[in-house]
This record gives sequence, structure tokens and C-alpha cells, in this order.
Amino acid sequence: MKLPLFSFLLLPSLALAQTATPTESPAGRGGPGPVLTLQAALQTALKNSLDVEISQTNEQVQQTRNTLGFAGGLPTVGIAASTNGVINNTSQEIFNASTGGNVNRAVTGAQSSQYAAGLTGSYLLYNGGRVRATRKRLDELQQISALQVNSTIQNVLADVSLKYFAVVQQQRYIRTLEASVEVTRQKLRLIETRQSVGLANNADKFQAQLDLNAQLLTQQQQALAAQQATADLLRALTLDLNTPVAVEDSIPVSNTLSWPEIETALERNPDLLAAERQVAVQQLVERETQAVRFPAISANAGTNFARNANSVGTTLFNQSYGPYAGLSLSVPLYTGGVNKRLVDIARLNTRTAELQRTSLQKTYRLNALKAWEAYQVQLRQVATAEENYTTARKLLKLVQLRLDAGLSTLVDVKLAQQSFEDAGYRLVNYRYAAKTAEITLRQLAALLTP
Repeated sequence: MKLPLFSFLLLPSLALAQTATPTESPAGRGGPGPVLTLQAALQTALKNSLDVEISQTNEQVQQTRNTLGFAGGLPTVGIAASTNGVINNTSQEIFNASTGGNVNRAVTGAQSSQYAAGLTGSYLLYNGGRVRATRKRLDELQQISALQVNSTIQNVLADVSLKYFAVVQQQRYIRTLEASVEVTRQKLRLIETRQSVGLANNADKFQAQLDLNAQLLTQQQQALAAQQATADLLRALTLDLNTPVAVEDSIPVSNTLSWPEIETALERNPDLLAAERQVAVQQLVERETQAVRFPAISANAGTNFARNANSVGTTLFNQSYGPYAGLSLSVPLYTGGVNKRLVDIARLNTRTAELQRTSLQKTYRLNALKAWEAYQVQLRQVATAEENYTTARKLLKLVQLRLDAGLSTLVDVKLAQQSFEDAGYRLVNYRYAAKTAEITLRQLAALLTP
């Protein structure tokens, strides 16, 4: 059975209308590699991140240093030994009691030997509380290193999340272009079909071919941008840049965040907590410096052994050994004003740490407020962009049908295509901007989790 001419021309446009909507399937389907979820990407980043490993190593260093012995609160014990052999040419004048006169004696190559050994121990009893302040400072430094690890983790999670959705953004552009290219292909086939029955001319065909070629070039450029974004993601994951990988095909934006929640969680930001502890560290350094002004008392104990043997002289052999114990006192009386200046410098460093803490708090609160305002605006723009995208898709389908009926021109179709592409780009951009603001808020509030 033969179909009417109008039905024959309408069939391609019906297929065109069905393929005009970008697919929602994962970008990795049919791609070069398995689909990498955001959660898997975050876990891989934490596992492979060199920055996290460096922060953890620094934490281990501070943990190793945080001991009473490193603070100078444990006794020190050591062994010292020495031996000397001496050959001297000796000339002596000795009083002889039996004769009541002096006797001269000269010896060439007179030998003597000396041996000494000792076990010594020293324990600091008091030095103005410096040991206690040092131990507390080491503990604060260990806590700061742990907070820095958490801060690094948040930074890695935020960086990977942004790079992940940047890839999604570029591939969503490709989806929109693919849909538009398919529309142009269908349009070209429709024109060729019409031309075969004398209803279209070469000018329409050439223009459709030029439009298709321009879109294919744009599609190639967009594919390059997607490849570069994927390379950035692989670098953030510390993976080989040739690793085949595909990402999910959506940018979900949460609308459940609230400013009171962000404001409360902001106080738990690891950078702010580290800045607070840095003030405590400088205060302890100030106490350590002040302790230099106080006397230092130490208990000393040990045992000595000494042995001397001489071939000539009044004492041919001498040996002594035995334990000893005692106290040592050191009182700084005058150091040229150095200690006072060190205390003044420590106080200034404490003030600097307080100012840096305050500045950081204001900066983080400002960034959080700006991200929150952007988050709210972008959510509204996403809602509007979704409506515009739906409308642009309906308009494109309608213009295609009107073209089949002879009520629209190719210019109308091109304008509808451009509106559809612009609406698709804006929707993806607004979604990415809203997700960026969301990630920033979660990072500042230390709410990012793998």
C-alpha cells in the first residue's frame, strides 16, 4: 500500500523528534572504560593522594616528638672513658733525706699511662616550668598535625568532586550537541528526500550541510575539552592518564542545606581549629622563653675510675674509683638583655597568631556566606533553566513538525536548534555552579565524606 506524500515526508521528522532529547544514560555506557561513581572516585583519591600521605607523615613526626624525654623531663645517662700513653724526656732534682742534699736525675723516654672511665647521670629537678610547657606545646603540635590531615582530606574531597563534575559538565555538553547534530542530520535527510520529489533546492541542502559540518567541528572541540577534564580528574586520583574511565551523567544538587547548620559546623573547620591551637602553641612558647630567666637545678650522680702509672717521679702508681652524687645550680644573672628580648618576641608572635586566627575566621565566614548566597541563587536558576530547557525542546519538536507541514522555514529550525543548545548549556552550567557552591559550603563546614 502506498502512503500519501505528506505521510512519507512526515516519517523522518517523527524519528527526529524522538531523538532530539539528550539521553540520560551514564556517560561510560559503551565508552572506553567502566563507570566511575563519585564515591569510588573519592575513595580512590584518598587512597592514592600524595598530599594526604604527606600530611599523615607529618602527623607521625609530631607524634614521635611528643614525649617527655623530647621535652627534657627524663634523666640522661652516659659513659665516658679515656686512655693516654705518654713518653717524656724527664729531668728531675730530688731531695735526698739520707744525705740531706739534692740529687739530679735525667731519664730519656720515660713512659706513663693514664686510664679514666665514668658512668654519669643527670636529672633536671627545676627549670622554671619549661619542661611542662614544652610537653604541652608538643601535644598541641600533634593535635594541629591531626587537624591538618583532616583539612587535607577535605581539600582532596572537594578538589576531586569539582573535577568529577567538571567532566560530567563537559560530557553533558556533548550530549546536547549530539542531540542537535542528530536534528541536523535528520533535517539534511528530509531536505534530500524533498529534493528528490522537487520540493527543495540545492541552497537548502548546502546550508544544512554547512550547519552539520559546523556542529561536527564544535562536537570535536567539545570532545577535546572533555578529554582534558578527564585528564585533570585522573591526575587528582593519582592514576595513569591513559586509564580508561567514564563518569556518571548527572549533576545532582542537594537542596537540604541550611545556613544555621553551616554556621554551626563552620566552627569545626579543621583550619580554624588549627589556628586556635596555634595561638596556644605560641602562648606555651612564651612560657618556655620566660622560664629561661629562672634558676635551673639538676641532680647529678655517677661513678668514676682513674688509674695513672708513671716510670719516674714521686708517684709511680695511683688508682681511684667510687661513686659520687650532688646537685648543680645555674642562675642566669646577666645575658645582655637577650632573655628579655626573647620574651618580648614570643609575646609578639602570640599576638600575631591571635590576629591570624581572627583574620582566618572572618575570611572563612565571608566565604561561607558568599557560597551560601550563590547556592541559593543557583538553585533558583536551575529551576528556571529546567523549565526553559523543557520549553526549548518542545519548541524544537514543534518547529520540526511545522517544517514538515510547510509552515516553517529552515531558518526557524536553526533558531529553534540554537535555543535548544543554549538552554541545554545554561542548564548544565547552572547545575555545575550550584554543585560548586554546595561543595564549597560542605568543605568549609568540614561535611564532605567519601
